[in-house]
Amino acid sequence: MYEPARLWRASVSATVAISSSAFIRSPGLARRRAPKPNRFDSVDRLMSGRDDRPLILAINAGSSSLKATYHDMARAGQSVLSIQIERIGGPGSRMQIVGNDGALLLDRTADLATHDAAARAFFAWVRREQPAIAPRAIGHRVVHGGRAHRAPHLLTADLQADLERLISLDPDHLPQALAVMKVVSAVHPAVPQAVCFDTSFHRSMPRAAQIYPLPARFAETGVLRYGFHGLSCEFIVQALEAIDARQARGRLIIAHLGHGASLTAVRDGRSLDTTMGFTPSGGIMMGTRPGDLDPGVLVHLLDAEGMSAAALNRLVTREAGLLGVSGVSGDMRDLLERESGDPYAADAVALFCYLARKAAGGLAAVLGGLDTLVFTAGIGEHAAPVRARICRGLEMLGIELDEERNDGHAPVISRDGSRVVVRVMKTDEGLMIARHVWRLLTGA
Repeated sequence: MYEPARLWRASVSATVAISSSAFIRSPGLARRRAPKPNRFDSVDRLMSGRDDRPLILAINAGSSSLKATYHDMARAGQSVLSIQIERIGGPGSRMQIVGNDGALLLDRTADLATHDAAARAFFAWVRREQPAIAPRAIGHRVVHGGRAHRAPHLLTADLQADLERLISLDPDHLPQALAVMKVVSAVHPAVPQAVCFDTSFHRSMPRAAQIYPLPARFAETGVLRYGFHGLSCEFIVQALEAIDARQARGRLIIAHLGHGASLTAVRDGRSLDTTMGFTPSGGIMMGTRPGDLDPGVLVHLLDAEGMSAAALNRLVTREAGLLGVSGVSGDMRDLLERESGDPYAADAVALFCYLARKAAGGLAAVLGGLDTLVFTAGIGEHAAPVRARICRGLEMLGIELDEERNDGHAPVISRDGSRVVVRVMKTDEGLMIARHVWRLLTGA
Protein backbone atom coordinates (compact mmCIF):
# COMPACT_ATOMS: atom_id res chain seq x y z
CA MET A 1 0.00 0.00 0.00
CA TYR A 2 1.10 3.57 -0.48
CA GLU A 3 -0.35 5.63 2.41
CA PRO A 4 2.23 6.67 5.08
CA ALA A 5 3.93 3.26 5.14
CA ARG A 6 6.78 4.22 2.80
CA LEU A 7 7.50 7.35 4.80
CA TRP A 8 7.55 5.31 7.98
CA ARG A 9 9.88 2.78 6.39
CA ALA A 10 12.24 5.66 5.57
CA SER A 11 12.25 6.92 9.15
CA VAL A 12 15.38 6.40 11.18
CA SER A 13 14.01 4.52 14.16
CA ALA A 14 15.22 1.70 16.32
CA THR A 15 13.20 -1.44 15.87
CA VAL A 16 12.89 -3.25 19.16
CA ALA A 17 11.58 -6.80 19.25
CA ILE A 18 9.34 -7.30 22.23
CA SER A 19 6.53 -9.59 23.19
CA SER A 20 2.95 -8.39 23.10
CA SER A 21 2.83 -8.54 26.89
CA ALA A 22 5.48 -5.83 27.02
CA PHE A 23 3.02 -3.41 25.46
CA ILE A 24 0.32 -4.19 28.02
CA ARG A 25 0.61 -2.58 31.40
CA SER A 26 -2.96 -1.92 32.37
CA PRO A 27 -3.40 -3.23 35.93
CA GLY A 28 -6.86 -4.13 37.03
CA LEU A 29 -8.44 -4.38 33.61
CA ALA A 30 -9.03 -8.09 33.94
CA ARG A 31 -10.95 -7.50 37.17
CA ARG A 32 -13.28 -4.91 35.65
CA ARG A 33 -16.61 -6.15 34.50
CA ALA A 34 -17.59 -4.50 31.25
CA PRO A 35 -21.18 -3.28 31.05
CA LYS A 36 -23.16 -3.48 27.85
CA PRO A 37 -21.48 -1.31 25.17
CA ASN A 38 -24.19 1.33 24.97
CA ARG A 39 -25.43 1.63 28.55
CA PHE A 40 -25.63 5.37 29.08
CA ASP A 41 -28.16 7.81 30.45
CA SER A 42 -27.81 10.92 28.31
CA VAL A 43 -25.76 12.72 25.70
CA ASP A 44 -24.19 14.67 28.58
CA ARG A 45 -22.79 11.47 29.99
CA LEU A 46 -21.55 10.50 26.53
CA MET A 47 -19.68 13.76 26.27
CA SER A 48 -17.76 13.41 29.54
CA GLY A 49 -14.09 12.43 29.63
CA ARG A 50 -10.66 13.29 30.97
CA ASP A 51 -9.80 15.28 27.83
CA ASP A 52 -12.23 18.06 27.00
CA ARG A 53 -11.60 17.70 23.27
CA PRO A 54 -14.39 15.88 21.42
CA LEU A 55 -12.25 12.96 20.28
CA ILE A 56 -13.63 10.13 18.18
CA LEU A 57 -11.51 7.02 17.75
CA ALA A 58 -11.97 5.39 14.32
CA ILE A 59 -10.79 1.78 14.04
CA ASN A 60 -10.26 -0.19 10.84
CA ALA A 61 -9.50 -3.88 11.35
CA GLY A 62 -8.14 -5.52 8.22
CA SER A 63 -7.45 -9.19 7.66
CA SER A 64 -3.88 -8.86 8.99
CA SER A 65 -3.68 -5.19 9.95
CA LEU A 66 -5.19 -2.69 12.33
CA LYS A 67 -5.46 1.07 11.89
CA ALA A 68 -6.77 3.47 14.49
CA THR A 69 -6.96 7.27 14.52
CA TYR A 70 -8.14 9.72 17.17
CA HIS A 71 -10.02 12.57 15.45
CA ASP A 72 -10.65 15.97 17.04
CA MET A 73 -14.16 16.86 15.91
CA ALA A 74 -13.76 20.45 17.13
CA ARG A 75 -11.08 20.79 14.44
CA ALA A 76 -12.97 19.25 11.53
CA GLY A 77 -11.83 15.75 12.45
CA GLN A 78 -8.11 16.53 12.50
CA SER A 79 -5.95 13.54 13.39
CA VAL A 80 -4.53 13.75 16.91
CA LEU A 81 -2.88 10.34 17.02
CA SER A 82 -2.66 7.61 14.39
CA ILE A 83 -1.76 3.96 14.94
CA GLN A 84 -0.94 1.36 12.30
CA ILE A 85 -0.17 -2.29 13.04
CA GLU A 86 0.82 -4.63 10.22
CA ARG A 87 1.50 -8.34 9.79
CA ILE A 88 -0.76 -9.39 12.65
CA GLY A 89 -0.60 -13.15 13.06
CA GLY A 90 2.82 -13.39 11.46
CA PRO A 91 6.35 -13.02 12.78
CA GLY A 92 7.50 -9.48 13.42
CA SER A 93 4.20 -7.59 13.64
CA ARG A 94 4.99 -3.89 13.37
CA MET A 95 3.30 -1.11 15.34
CA GLN A 96 3.85 2.51 14.34
CA ILE A 97 2.30 5.53 16.00
CA VAL A 98 2.32 9.03 14.53
CA GLY A 99 1.41 12.28 16.30
CA ASN A 100 -0.67 15.16 14.99
CA ASP A 101 2.45 16.88 13.68
CA GLY A 102 3.47 13.84 11.64
CA ALA A 103 6.25 12.90 14.08
CA LEU A 104 6.89 9.18 14.49
CA LEU A 105 6.30 8.42 18.17
CA LEU A 106 6.75 4.66 18.09
CA ASP A 107 8.14 2.08 15.69
CA ARG A 108 8.41 -1.39 17.19
CA THR A 109 8.11 -5.01 16.23
CA ALA A 110 6.45 -7.73 18.26
CA ASP A 111 4.78 -11.06 17.69
CA LEU A 112 1.12 -10.06 17.89
CA ALA A 113 -0.74 -13.27 17.14
CA THR A 114 -4.27 -11.85 17.03
CA HIS A 115 -6.19 -8.62 16.54
CA ASP A 116 -7.15 -8.89 20.21
CA ALA A 117 -3.47 -8.71 21.16
CA ALA A 118 -2.82 -5.90 18.70
CA ALA A 119 -5.68 -3.78 20.03
CA ARG A 120 -4.63 -4.29 23.64
CA ALA A 121 -1.07 -3.34 22.70
CA PHE A 122 -1.96 0.03 21.24
CA PHE A 123 -4.46 0.85 24.00
CA ALA A 124 -1.78 0.07 26.60
CA TRP A 125 0.68 2.39 24.84
CA VAL A 126 -1.88 5.21 24.67
CA ARG A 127 -2.76 4.86 28.35
CA ARG A 128 0.89 4.86 29.32
CA GLU A 129 2.26 7.53 26.99
CA GLN A 130 -0.78 9.71 26.21
CA PRO A 131 -2.99 9.32 29.31
CA ALA A 132 -4.95 12.54 28.64
CA ILE A 133 -6.35 11.17 25.39
CA ALA A 134 -9.84 9.86 26.06
CA PRO A 135 -12.27 9.14 23.21
CA ARG A 136 -15.87 10.14 23.65
CA ALA A 137 -16.95 7.42 21.26
CA ILE A 138 -15.33 4.74 19.15
CA GLY A 139 -16.32 3.80 15.60
CA HIS A 140 -15.47 0.62 13.74
CA ARG A 141 -15.29 -0.03 10.02
CA VAL A 142 -17.21 -3.22 9.36
CA VAL A 143 -16.59 -4.51 5.85
CA HIS A 144 -19.84 -6.46 5.39
CA GLY A 145 -23.27 -5.39 6.61
CA GLY A 146 -25.33 -8.00 4.78
CA ARG A 147 -28.82 -7.17 3.56
CA ALA A 148 -30.18 -5.71 6.77
CA HIS A 149 -27.66 -3.00 7.65
CA ARG A 150 -27.87 0.11 5.52
CA ALA A 151 -26.59 2.83 7.85
CA PRO A 152 -24.16 3.41 10.74
CA HIS A 153 -25.51 2.24 14.07
CA LEU A 154 -24.58 2.33 17.74
CA LEU A 155 -23.29 -1.04 18.82
CA THR A 156 -25.74 -3.07 20.90
CA ALA A 157 -25.70 -6.66 22.10
CA ASP A 158 -28.28 -7.54 19.44
CA LEU A 159 -26.25 -5.93 16.67
CA GLN A 160 -23.10 -7.67 17.84
CA ALA A 161 -24.92 -11.01 17.74
CA ASP A 162 -26.19 -10.23 14.25
CA LEU A 163 -22.65 -9.51 13.09
CA GLU A 164 -21.54 -12.85 14.50
CA ARG A 165 -24.13 -14.49 12.24
CA LEU A 166 -22.69 -12.67 9.20
CA ILE A 167 -19.18 -14.11 9.61
CA SER A 168 -19.81 -16.66 6.85
CA LEU A 169 -20.23 -13.75 4.40
CA ASP A 170 -16.87 -12.24 5.35
CA PRO A 171 -14.65 -14.68 7.24
CA ASP A 172 -11.53 -12.64 6.44
CA HIS A 173 -12.59 -9.39 8.14
CA LEU A 174 -15.60 -9.75 10.46
CA PRO A 175 -13.96 -11.99 13.10
CA GLN A 176 -11.14 -9.48 13.45
CA ALA A 177 -13.51 -6.52 13.77
CA LEU A 178 -15.59 -8.34 16.39
CA ALA A 179 -12.48 -9.26 18.37
CA VAL A 180 -11.45 -5.59 18.49
CA MET A 181 -14.95 -4.54 19.60
CA LYS A 182 -14.66 -6.90 22.57
CA VAL A 183 -11.30 -5.41 23.53
CA VAL A 184 -12.78 -1.91 23.34
CA SER A 185 -15.64 -2.99 25.63
CA ALA A 186 -13.07 -4.15 28.18
CA VAL A 187 -10.71 -1.18 27.91
CA HIS A 188 -13.38 1.53 27.57
CA PRO A 189 -16.52 -0.01 29.10
CA ALA A 190 -18.34 3.33 29.48
CA VAL A 191 -17.53 4.66 26.02
CA PRO A 192 -20.17 4.06 23.33
CA GLN A 193 -19.20 2.21 20.18
CA ALA A 194 -20.67 2.43 16.71
CA VAL A 195 -20.28 0.43 13.53
CA CYS A 196 -20.03 1.84 10.01
CA PHE A 197 -20.61 -0.58 7.16
CA ASP A 198 -18.52 -0.49 4.00
CA THR A 199 -21.50 -1.87 2.09
CA SER A 200 -24.01 0.81 3.14
CA PHE A 201 -23.20 3.31 0.38
CA HIS A 202 -24.08 0.78 -2.31
CA ARG A 203 -27.49 -0.23 -0.97
CA SER A 204 -28.95 2.46 -3.25
CA MET A 205 -27.97 0.47 -6.34
CA PRO A 206 -30.91 -0.59 -8.53
CA ARG A 207 -32.00 -4.20 -8.17
CA ALA A 208 -30.53 -5.17 -11.54
CA ALA A 209 -27.11 -4.13 -10.23
CA GLN A 210 -27.53 -6.12 -7.01
CA ILE A 211 -28.72 -9.55 -8.14
CA TYR A 212 -26.75 -12.36 -9.77
CA PRO A 213 -28.03 -14.45 -12.69
CA LEU A 214 -28.76 -17.35 -10.33
CA PRO A 215 -32.03 -18.94 -9.13
CA ALA A 216 -33.98 -16.43 -7.04
CA ARG A 217 -33.67 -18.51 -3.88
CA PHE A 218 -30.02 -17.55 -3.62
CA ALA A 219 -30.77 -13.82 -3.61
CA GLU A 220 -33.37 -14.44 -0.91
CA THR A 221 -30.66 -15.97 1.29
CA GLY A 222 -28.30 -13.04 0.78
CA VAL A 223 -26.24 -13.99 -2.26
CA LEU A 224 -26.19 -10.49 -3.75
CA ARG A 225 -23.77 -7.91 -5.12
CA TYR A 226 -23.09 -5.73 -2.08
CA GLY A 227 -20.12 -3.65 -3.14
CA PHE A 228 -17.40 -2.36 -0.83
CA HIS A 229 -15.14 0.69 -0.31
CA GLY A 230 -18.37 2.52 0.46
CA LEU A 231 -16.87 4.68 3.21
CA SER A 232 -14.14 5.81 0.80
CA CYS A 233 -16.71 6.62 -1.90
CA GLU A 234 -18.83 8.54 0.57
CA PHE A 235 -15.83 10.58 1.70
CA ILE A 236 -14.91 11.43 -1.90
CA VAL A 237 -18.46 12.53 -2.70
CA GLN A 238 -18.49 14.84 0.33
CA ALA A 239 -15.04 16.22 -0.45
CA LEU A 240 -16.00 16.84 -4.07
CA GLU A 241 -19.19 18.57 -2.96
CA ALA A 242 -17.01 21.09 -1.11
CA ILE A 243 -14.87 21.65 -4.22
CA ASP A 244 -17.48 21.62 -7.00
CA ALA A 245 -21.07 20.74 -6.15
CA ARG A 246 -21.99 20.36 -9.82
CA GLN A 247 -19.36 17.67 -10.30
CA ALA A 248 -20.42 15.91 -7.11
CA ARG A 249 -24.01 15.71 -8.37
CA GLY A 250 -23.03 14.75 -11.91
CA ARG A 251 -21.92 11.51 -13.55
CA LEU A 252 -18.96 10.41 -11.47
CA ILE A 253 -16.68 7.37 -11.42
CA ILE A 254 -14.59 6.85 -8.28
CA ALA A 255 -11.55 4.64 -8.89
CA HIS A 256 -10.42 3.47 -5.45
CA LEU A 257 -7.16 1.80 -6.42
CA GLY A 258 -5.07 0.39 -3.60
CA HIS A 259 -4.16 -3.07 -2.37
CA GLY A 260 -7.90 -3.59 -2.64
CA ALA A 261 -9.35 -1.93 -5.74
CA SER A 262 -12.78 -1.08 -7.07
CA LEU A 263 -14.55 1.41 -9.33
CA THR A 264 -17.96 2.87 -8.54
CA ALA A 265 -20.48 4.72 -10.70
CA VAL A 266 -22.14 7.58 -8.79
CA ARG A 267 -24.86 9.99 -9.90
CA ASP A 268 -26.54 12.60 -7.69
CA GLY A 269 -24.30 11.35 -4.88
CA ARG A 270 -25.75 7.82 -5.03
CA SER A 271 -24.09 4.57 -6.04
CA LEU A 272 -25.55 3.07 -9.22
CA ASP A 273 -23.08 0.21 -9.68
CA THR A 274 -19.68 -0.93 -8.50
CA THR A 275 -17.16 -3.55 -9.51
CA MET A 276 -16.98 -5.54 -6.24
CA GLY A 277 -19.84 -7.91 -5.58
CA PHE A 278 -20.63 -10.56 -2.96
CA THR A 279 -17.14 -10.29 -1.42
CA PRO A 280 -14.20 -7.88 -1.69
CA SER A 281 -12.45 -10.43 -3.92
CA GLY A 282 -14.67 -9.66 -6.92
CA GLY A 283 -14.43 -6.95 -9.55
CA ILE A 284 -11.08 -5.87 -10.98
CA MET A 285 -7.64 -7.29 -10.26
CA MET A 286 -6.11 -6.30 -6.92
CA GLY A 287 -2.92 -6.76 -4.93
CA THR A 288 -3.59 -10.38 -3.96
CA ARG A 289 -7.17 -10.88 -5.21
CA PRO A 290 -8.08 -11.82 -8.78
CA GLY A 291 -11.33 -9.92 -9.22
CA ASP A 292 -14.02 -11.56 -11.31
CA LEU A 293 -13.26 -15.08 -12.55
CA ASP A 294 -15.09 -17.45 -14.84
CA PRO A 295 -17.00 -19.72 -12.39
CA GLY A 296 -15.72 -22.65 -14.40
CA VAL A 297 -12.19 -21.83 -13.26
CA LEU A 298 -13.23 -22.32 -9.64
CA VAL A 299 -15.06 -25.56 -10.44
CA HIS A 300 -11.97 -26.79 -12.29
CA LEU A 301 -9.71 -25.99 -9.35
CA LEU A 302 -12.03 -27.77 -6.94
CA ASP A 303 -12.38 -30.81 -9.18
CA ALA A 304 -9.30 -31.35 -11.32
CA GLU A 305 -6.81 -29.80 -8.90
CA GLY A 306 -8.46 -31.25 -5.80
CA MET A 307 -8.38 -27.93 -3.95
CA SER A 308 -10.36 -27.60 -0.74
CA ALA A 309 -12.69 -24.67 -0.11
CA ALA A 310 -10.15 -23.28 2.38
CA ALA A 311 -7.32 -23.54 -0.14
CA LEU A 312 -9.47 -21.90 -2.79
CA ASN A 313 -10.33 -19.04 -0.44
CA ARG A 314 -6.64 -18.57 0.33
CA LEU A 315 -5.88 -18.49 -3.39
CA VAL A 316 -8.44 -15.79 -4.21
CA THR A 317 -7.72 -13.62 -1.17
CA ARG A 318 -3.95 -13.91 -0.62
CA GLU A 319 -2.21 -15.52 -3.60
CA ALA A 320 -3.77 -14.08 -6.77
CA GLY A 321 -3.94 -10.62 -8.34
CA LEU A 322 -0.72 -8.68 -8.87
CA LEU A 323 1.16 -11.11 -6.66
CA GLY A 324 -0.11 -14.15 -8.49
CA VAL A 325 0.53 -12.88 -12.01
CA SER A 326 3.94 -11.38 -11.24
CA GLY A 327 5.09 -14.12 -8.93
CA VAL A 328 7.06 -11.59 -6.89
CA SER A 329 4.90 -8.87 -5.31
CA GLY A 330 1.40 -7.55 -4.79
CA ASP A 331 2.74 -3.99 -4.43
CA MET A 332 2.34 -1.85 -7.56
CA ARG A 333 5.44 0.18 -6.68
CA ASP A 334 7.62 -2.92 -6.84
CA LEU A 335 6.12 -3.99 -10.15
CA LEU A 336 6.55 -0.60 -11.81
CA GLU A 337 10.22 -0.70 -10.83
CA ARG A 338 10.65 -4.23 -12.21
CA GLU A 339 8.45 -4.24 -15.32
CA SER A 340 11.14 -3.15 -17.80
CA GLY A 341 13.19 -6.26 -17.07
CA ASP A 342 10.57 -8.71 -15.80
CA PRO A 343 7.86 -9.88 -18.25
CA TYR A 344 5.68 -11.25 -15.46
CA ALA A 345 5.75 -7.94 -13.60
CA ALA A 346 4.92 -6.23 -16.90
CA ASP A 347 1.98 -8.61 -17.40
CA ALA A 348 0.65 -7.82 -13.94
CA VAL A 349 0.77 -4.05 -14.47
CA ALA A 350 -0.73 -4.30 -17.96
CA LEU A 351 -3.58 -6.54 -16.81
CA PHE A 352 -4.41 -4.29 -13.86
CA CYS A 353 -4.63 -1.20 -16.09
CA TYR A 354 -6.58 -3.05 -18.78
CA LEU A 355 -9.19 -4.35 -16.35
CA ALA A 356 -9.58 -0.95 -14.66
CA ARG A 357 -9.98 0.77 -18.04
CA LYS A 358 -12.52 -1.83 -19.15
CA ALA A 359 -14.49 -1.37 -15.91
CA ALA A 360 -14.48 2.41 -16.30
CA GLY A 361 -15.93 2.10 -19.78
CA GLY A 362 -18.72 -0.17 -18.54
CA LEU A 363 -19.58 2.12 -15.62
CA ALA A 364 -19.66 5.13 -17.98
CA ALA A 365 -22.34 3.22 -19.94
CA VAL A 366 -24.30 2.74 -16.69
CA LEU A 367 -24.13 6.50 -16.10
CA GLY A 368 -24.99 7.42 -19.67
CA GLY A 369 -21.72 9.28 -20.05
CA LEU A 370 -19.11 10.72 -17.74
CA ASP A 371 -18.46 14.12 -16.19
CA THR A 372 -15.78 13.39 -13.58
CA LEU A 373 -13.28 10.61 -12.93
CA VAL A 374 -11.61 10.53 -9.50
CA PHE A 375 -8.52 8.47 -8.71
CA THR A 376 -8.01 7.75 -5.02
CA ALA A 377 -6.29 5.38 -2.53
CA GLY A 378 -2.64 4.33 -2.68
CA ILE A 379 -2.22 3.49 -6.36
CA GLY A 380 -4.82 6.01 -7.49
CA GLU A 381 -3.19 8.85 -5.59
CA HIS A 382 0.46 8.08 -6.23
CA ALA A 383 0.99 5.94 -9.37
CA ALA A 384 0.99 8.39 -12.29
CA PRO A 385 1.93 5.73 -14.88
CA VAL A 386 -1.04 3.60 -13.86
CA ARG A 387 -3.44 6.54 -14.12
CA ALA A 388 -2.08 7.37 -17.57
CA ARG A 389 -2.47 3.81 -18.84
CA ILE A 390 -6.00 3.52 -17.53
CA CYS A 391 -7.03 6.78 -19.21
CA ARG A 392 -5.30 5.87 -22.47
CA GLY A 393 -8.13 4.43 -24.55
CA LEU A 394 -10.90 6.33 -22.75
CA GLU A 395 -10.61 9.38 -25.01
CA MET A 396 -13.96 8.49 -26.59
CA LEU A 397 -15.56 9.38 -23.24
CA GLY A 398 -14.05 12.87 -23.37
CA ILE A 399 -10.96 12.26 -21.23
CA GLU A 400 -7.90 14.30 -22.18
CA LEU A 401 -5.06 13.80 -19.73
CA ASP A 402 -2.40 16.43 -19.12
CA GLU A 403 0.87 14.53 -18.87
CA GLU A 404 2.69 17.15 -16.82
CA ARG A 405 -0.14 17.52 -14.32
CA ASN A 406 -0.47 13.76 -14.02
CA ASP A 407 3.25 13.27 -13.39
CA GLY A 408 3.07 15.97 -10.71
CA HIS A 409 0.00 14.41 -9.02
CA ALA A 410 -1.92 17.67 -9.43
CA PRO A 411 -5.46 17.83 -8.00
CA VAL A 412 -6.79 18.05 -11.57
CA ILE A 413 -4.82 16.03 -14.12
CA SER A 414 -7.03 16.54 -17.18
CA ARG A 415 -6.33 19.26 -19.71
CA ASP A 416 -8.15 22.56 -19.68
CA GLY A 417 -11.16 22.09 -21.90
CA SER A 418 -11.38 18.33 -21.40
CA ARG A 419 -15.04 17.27 -21.41
CA VAL A 420 -14.32 14.97 -18.47
CA VAL A 421 -12.55 16.36 -15.42
CA VAL A 422 -10.02 13.87 -14.05
CA ARG A 423 -9.07 14.40 -10.42
CA VAL A 424 -6.65 12.94 -7.89
CA MET A 425 -8.13 13.05 -4.38
CA LYS A 426 -7.01 11.71 -1.02
CA THR A 427 -9.55 9.50 0.68
CA ASP A 428 -9.97 9.15 4.44
CA GLU A 429 -12.17 6.29 5.61
CA GLY A 430 -11.24 6.94 9.24
CA LEU A 431 -12.48 10.52 9.08
CA MET A 432 -15.69 9.31 7.41
CA ILE A 433 -16.21 6.91 10.30
CA ALA A 434 -15.59 9.72 12.80
CA ARG A 435 -18.17 11.93 11.07
CA HIS A 436 -20.76 9.17 11.17
CA VAL A 437 -20.15 8.47 14.84
CA TRP A 438 -20.27 12.16 15.74
CA ARG A 439 -23.58 12.48 13.90
CA LEU A 440 -24.98 9.50 15.78
CA LEU A 441 -24.02 11.03 19.11
CA THR A 442 -24.99 14.64 18.52
CA GLY A 443 -27.48 14.61 15.65
CA ALA A 444 -25.28 17.24 13.96
